[in-house]
Amino acid sequence: MMKAKIYKPSKTAMQSGRSKFNKWVLKITDKKNQIKDTMMGWNGGSNTSSQIQLNFKTKEDAVHYAKSNNLDYEVLESSVRKVISKSYADNFK
Repeated sequence: MMKAKIYKPSKTAMQSGRSKFNKWVLKITDKKNQIKDTMMGWNGGSNTSSQIQLNFKTKEDAVHYAKSNNLDYEVLESSVRKVISKSYADNFK
């Protein structure tokens, strides 16, 4: 049985907007059949399922997909972002 993780991606430090972070990601994390190249240190193999990343609108959709395809899944809950509202005048106090 293949393993997968379901998570909501966080934004990078280089981004200020939050509009594209309303999706949930299902990523296959199965590591078997990987071959390590001794000369370069690269990982490779014939199983391309570890390169798959699926996007879903809700967490329930991702869980339903994992259950219907017999995937052993783990849900990683995202932390809640605290918004501290400040005014421009607070910089001069």
